[in-house]
Amino acid sequence: MHLAYVMTQERGATDRLLSAFADALAKQGVRTAGIVQTNTECADDRLCDMDVQVLPDGAVFRISQSLGREARGCRLDPTALEEAVGLVTNSLTEAARPQLLIVNKFGKHEADGRGMRPVIGEAMAQGIPVLTGVNRLNREKFEAYSDGAAIELEPSLEALKTWLDSVLAETEADVA
Repeated sequence: MHLAYVMTQERGATDRLLSAFADALAKQGVRTAGIVQTNTECADDRLCDMDVQVLPDGAVFRISQSLGREARGCRLDPTALEEAVGLVTNSLTEAARPQLLIVNKFGKHEADGRGMRPVIGEAMAQGIPVLTGVNRLNREKFEAYSDGAAIELEPSLEALKTWLDSVLAETEADVA
């Protein structure tokens, strides 16, 4: 079982890192599944719009909803997220099995047992390596979920590539 995560300090940096990594892997022909997030700053709002793309080149879902300037609740659109989850779940059973599952973040939804959490479990059960982003608010719940099996990676493309190369080499050796 291979489960790794990254944490960054700058707002949106984890999203940018995982998106760039997914793009680099696609160019190398690595089969990915999962979702990556793109944030678009809104001119009339201090919050951004959040979209996720189903990997490798699937549908894009707006997972944020506008609740108004004074709203303080969670802006996640759970229906949109669950649509993306369904597509990712289906991709795990395709003939060309993914070599890596990328999950934009183990967020509050996942910490509460929903969202991409079942997909992460399914991928690990199938022996598919998983890479996710984690923020400090959900780190404790992620660590409890992973039961110490997850490793934290340095938030750089080089560190992610080194980890994946190692995992894929180990997987290929197991198959041979």
